[in-house]
Formats: sequence, structure tokens, C-alpha cells
Amino acid sequence: MNYRLGRLEDVEEISKMVDSAKVLMSSQGIEQWDEIYPAKEDFEDDIEKKTLYVVMDDDSNTESGFTESDGDVTETNLAAIYVISTECDDAYENGSWEYDNACIIHRLCVSPDYQNKGIGKKLLNKIEDQLADMGFDSVRLDVFSENPFALRLYENNGYEKRGHADWRKGRFYLMEKKIG
Repeated sequence: MNYRLGRLEDVEEISKMVDSAKVLMSSQGIEQWDEIYPAKEDFEDDIEKKTLYVVMDDDSNTESGFTESDGDVTETNLAAIYVISTECDDAYENGSWEYDNACIIHRLCVSPDYQNKGIGKKLLNKIEDQLADMGFDSVRLDVFSENPFALRLYENNGYEKRGHADWRKGRFYLMEKKIG
């Protein structure tokens, strides 16, 4: 797997992948994402801010991890996206955070074509290493309380609940993990 910063020319493929993830989540009774969020404009904004990363399948063994790339994204190899940023919603003030120097993961999405292959866990580890290399002490995120798959992924990888936020779709848990 390779990763790189997203580009504006990636937005169509990103939107297609996220739309397929929305359909899958809805079929599982998880009404977290919809036609309002996340939208194409969110991805364009993330790309302009240089906070969105794309993960591509280069047909290599996923056991080998992730390497930085400047390759192109095609419909057949976009495996995941994620955003890392120090920006967050005001509701994050509701968290009982233990660490000050934190970065936040937003919009982590593994393509339905790549789910249930351990990529989510490997991607979290890669993001944590990336943020530690950038000098951060912890990672924060929010997760929809009615998404058991995402909750299990984060809890099994050492993320702890620090509070909650109530947004348009319902309750989201605020979670944090010490890194580095």
C-alpha cells in the first residue's frame, strides 16, 4: 500500500469510494454518513488545506505496510482515505482529554472492496507513526456511537473514550490514544 496527500483530481474517485461506503453502512443499519456529510466539498477543502491523504493498493502484500508515494489514484486501487488536522469542532471541548499536544483523525474511510482485510488496523498504526514523527503526543477522533465496527476497531487499538458530542446524526464518542 502507498499513501500520499490527496489532489483535486482525486476528488471524483474519493467521492465514489465514500459513496459506496455510505451504501454499505446504510445496509448495515449504520446511518452515520449521508448525502449531506461528508460531501465532495469537504474533500476539496481538506485537499486545499493539505490534510487529506489517499491510500492506494499497489498490488503488493499488505503485510509490508505503507510507503509514501507520488503515484496516481485510479478507480481500481483507491483503498482508503483519511484526514489529519489540528482543527476540530467546538464540541471537542466536551472531552476530558489527557494530553495537550494532539492531532485529530477525521473522515477515515476504507473502501468496501478492502474491508475485513486488516487494513483499518494497519492504517491506524501508520497514521499514529506519521503523527508521532510530526511531534504529536496523542491522537484524537470521534466515532459514531451506533457504528459497532468502527468502535471495535478503535477500542481494540487502544483508543479510550474521553467524552461525547451530540451532532445531527446522534451521539459520537470522543476518543484519544497516547502515541510516541
